[in-house]
Order: sequence, then C-alpha cells, then structure tokens
Amino acid sequence: MGSATVQISVVPKRLLKLSEAASYCGRSPNRFKAEVPFPPVPMPNGDKRYDVEDCDRWINSLKAGAADTDANAVVARLGA
Repeated sequence: MGSATVQISVVPKRLLKLSEAASYCGRSPNRFKAEVPFPPVPMPNGDKRYDVEDCDRWINSLKAGAADTDANAVVARLGA
C-alpha cells in the first residue's frame, strides 16, 4: 500500500468570541465573563472579542497564585 503526506497549515485566531475564549480557558461563557479581570476588545463593527494573549496572561497569573480567590467578588460579577 502506498502512503500519502498531507500538509495542513492552520493560522490560529488571536481574537476570540466569548464562547471560544471561554472554551479556550476551560470555562463556561457565564463563568468566564464573571471571572476574567480583563475586558474584551471592541471591534469597529461593534463586536467584542477576547485576546488570546490576555487569556494566557490570566491563566499564568492563576498558576502563580495571583488570582482573585474571593468567592464574593466572583458572585458579585456573575450578577453584573
């Protein structure tokens, strides 16, 4: 049997929709919106997108122990 080589080039997105950013960070969209300490980037057409680099910085801060662990603050943001 012969073999074939397939080359696929994928350009990763830098700006993500809410659902994509939440999935990228392993959170539900509602939980993501309540927990992230950074705003989305406003686009010229009015859409809002989350920067992957902001997501990465946030995740790195969680790993470093610099995250907001106050449960009341998270609950307050869920109601916002």
